[in-house]
Amino acid sequence: ISQIAAGEVVERPASVIKELLENALDAGAGRITVDVELGGRRLMRIADDGHGMVRDDAVLAFERHATSKIRDLDDLGRIVTLGFRGEALASIASVARVELVTKTEEDAAATRVEIEGGRLTDVGDAPRATGTTVSVRDLFFNTPARRKFMRSEATENYHLTSIIQHYALAYPHIAFSLNNNGRSVINVSPAKDLRERAFQLFGGSLLESLLPVSGGREYVATLSGFVSAPRERRTNRDSQYYFVNRRFVRDKAIAEGIREGYRSVLPHGYYPVAFVFLDIPVEEVDVNVHPAKTEVRFRRRDAVKEVIAEAVRESLAKAGIEAGETTVRDSVQVPREYEPRHYPAETVAVPFEQREERRDAAAAGGHGREEVRVEARSDEATEAAQGLFSLDAALDLGSMDFEHQAEARAYEKHEPPDIQPPSEESVYPVLPPVDSAAKIVKAAELKDVQPRSIRPVGQLHESFIIAVDEEGLLLIDQHVAHERILFDRFRRAEYGKPLESQNLLIPETLDLTPAEAEVFESVSETLAALGFDVMRLSGRTIAIKSIPADLPPAEGRMLLKELLANFEGRGRSGAESSIRDDIAASLACKAAIKINMPLTPEKMAWLIDRLLVTSSPTTCPHGRPVILRLTMRDIERGFHRT
Repeated sequence: ISQIAAGEVVERPASVIKELLENALDAGAGRITVDVELGGRRLMRIADDGHGMVRDDAVLAFERHATSKIRDLDDLGRIVTLGFRGEALASIASVARVELVTKTEEDAAATRVEIEGGRLTDVGDAPRATGTTVSVRDLFFNTPARRKFMRSEATENYHLTSIIQHYALAYPHIAFSLNNNGRSVINVSPAKDLRERAFQLFGGSLLESLLPVSGGREYVATLSGFVSAPRERRTNRDSQYYFVNRRFVRDKAIAEGIREGYRSVLPHGYYPVAFVFLDIPVEEVDVNVHPAKTEVRFRRRDAVKEVIAEAVRESLAKAGIEAGETTVRDSVQVPREYEPRHYPAETVAVPFEQREERRDAAAAGGHGREEVRVEARSDEATEAAQGLFSLDAALDLGSMDFEHQAEARAYEKHEPPDIQPPSEESVYPVLPPVDSAAKIVKAAELKDVQPRSIRPVGQLHESFIIAVDEEGLLLIDQHVAHERILFDRFRRAEYGKPLESQNLLIPETLDLTPAEAEVFESVSETLAALGFDVMRLSGRTIAIKSIPADLPPAEGRMLLKELLANFEGRGRSGAESSIRDDIAASLACKAAIKINMPLTPEKMAWLIDRLLVTSSPTTCPHGRPVILRLTMRDIERGFHRT
C-alpha cells in the first residue's frame, strides 16, 4: 500500500529532488547542495544548513503524516509552507534506500537514520554540522515495474536540473549547487534579486531580452517577474517558470494569461521566456489539489488570467513593442524558369495609411517610390536549368517587390471615370451567417488534387494563394506548402548520411541553461551528424561554428535550442529516422516562406507545381492541412442555385 501511495508523490528522480528541496527551504536553509549519480538512479543527496532535527523527530519523520503542518481543517485554507502533508519522506523511503543525517544547533552530535524499503534498519550518531543531509540510493529497487519505465539518464538529468533551476529562481537569496556524476552543473551564490539570479543561471544574452513585468490587483493577485522580448522566443513552454506564493507550479491559467498578453506579437507555436511570480491571498488559492503539489486551483481563475495578460501587455507597450511588430514581410525568389522575361523591380509592402499619403503625394506631382532593378545572374539560371532548388533561390530576405504596387497605382490613376466604388445604399444589407463558410469549405483530398490542373489567380492577405481548377476554388497556405516542399527535399536528399554544413563567418556564442547543458553533453556527437559544429567554451557557454547548409544563418541559434528540447523530450532512445524527420521538419519550417509575404504570379505557380509532386501535397510535416477546397457544387449550393 505504501508503494502504491508513493507513486502519487514519487514519479521520477526529479520528484524526489523537489520534495527534499522543499523540506530544506522550509527548514530555513541558506545553502543547498545536490549530488546526483546516473540520473538519480544510483544516488541523490541533498545537504542543507537549515535548523535540523532532534533524534526523536528524525526517526518519526519517516512515519506517514508525522511531519504534517495541518493541525485542523482550517489550516488547509491558509497553507504558507511548501510542504504540509507529511508524506514526502515516507513515500521516498518506501521505494528506496534512504539515509538521513541531521543535527540541531543545540545537539552535541548528529543523528543518523537508515531506512530500506520503508523498514527502519539503523539509528545512531554521526558527525555533521548543523543542518540535514538526505541520501536516496537505488530508487525503485523494490518496484521493478516503476524502475523499468524510468527514462534515459540524459532525460532524467534534464528534469531534475530543471527542478533546481525553478527553486533557484524562486529563492535568489539562497545558494544552490548541483553536481552530476562529480561534475558541477549549477553553482550559484546568493543573489541580490531575481535579475542577478537569472544572469547566474542563463547568462547575459537572455538578460538583454528580459522585460520587467508587474501589476495586478491586491484582492486577486499581484504579479512580478520578467518576460522576454519577442525576439527571444521558444517553440515550447519549457522556459516559462510559474510561481504562486513562491511555490513552483504548472498551471494552464497562467500559461493562457501569458499567451493572451503576447497575442498578435508572437507567431503561432512560439512562446516567450517568462519568470512569473504571483502573490495571492492564501484563501484565494488551493494548493491541496494533488500530492505532487504542482497543481493549484484559483478561486477567481479568469481574473488571475486577466491580471497576467494586462501586465504582459503593459510590459510590452512600455518597451515599444506593438501587436504585429514581429511579422516578417519579404518576397521570395524562384528558379529562372518561372520568372518573366523582363525582370520585375522589387517592392516594399507598406501599411494602408502610408499608401494613402504616397497616393496624395503622387497626385500632387511628387514621387512616392524609388524603382530598383535586379539583373539576372548566370549562376541562378544554371541552377534553374538543372532543376535545383536552393535556399538562396527560395528565400531572398533582402529583396522586396516595388513593381506590383506601382502597377496597382498606375491602374488606379487611369481608372475609367464611370467605375465608382459602390455606395452604402447599394450594398446588400443582409450578410450570410458568420459560420456559413465552415459548412462548405473542407480540406482537399489527395485524390482530388491533380498536377498541372491548378492555376493561381491571386493572393489573400499575402498569406494564402487563391487558385482554381476544374473542380472549383482552392486556398493554399503558402507557408506550409513551401514547408512540405522543403521537407521532402531534405528528407530525400539527406536521409542516411550526415547533413551538409555551412561555416559561419563569425562563430555565434550561446549560453545554455543548466538543463540544456546536461542534454548537450549527451548529444554533441549526434548534433555533429545533423550539420552542427558546436564547440564547448567554458562553463555552459558554447560556440556555434557551422550549421546545416540550407538553414538561414540567423535561425541557427533557435534551431539548436529546439533540437536540445527535442532530445530532452525523447532522449537518445528515439529511432534515428524519426529524429532525422524531426530535424527535416524543423529545417523546413525555418527555411520556408512566411505569411504576410507578397508573391508574384510566377512564384505562386512555381509553389503549386512543386507542391503537387511532393509525397503528401495536402498536409504539412506537422499534420496541418495545406489546401482547402470549395467545389463548384458547394459554391452553387451556397448561392442557392441548386
